[in-house]
Amino acid sequence: MLDEFKKFVMRGNVMDLAVGVIIGGAFALITKSLVGDVIMPVVGAVTGGVDFSNYFVGLSANVTATTLEAAKEQGAVLAYGNFLTVIVNFVIIAFIIFLLVKAMNNMQKKEEEKPTAPPEPSNEEKLLTEIRDALVNR
Repeated sequence: MLDEFKKFVMRGNVMDLAVGVIIGGAFALITKSLVGDVIMPVVGAVTGGVDFSNYFVGLSANVTATTLEAAKEQGAVLAYGNFLTVIVNFVIIAFIIFLLVKAMNNMQKKEEEKPTAPPEPSNEEKLLTEIRDALVNR
């Protein structure tokens, strides 16, 4: 059973998936920082200093706080600002993945377009060519 498990884990697909998951996790952290630390502050500056992470609606009368963290302690809240941030994250990730896939497809097309030398004619083709040439010379 241990040998079967080792054979399963060492398959190319499993290793590729593991690498993809690890890189995906790191990529998610990079994207979260890009959105939270670069894009959203710019959007906030353009919109007059608006901080999307603190956009929420209290779902009970007990919620009177002005920040999301304090409001969550007071009761249930609908944190739509955080949802907007997650949507921006998704759009950025989807666009970057689109660009990566497009670049990889272009590289594959270039590799496929490389001219290859024509295959050497078979013995039958050589013989037929000699017969044709002999008939033309008569």
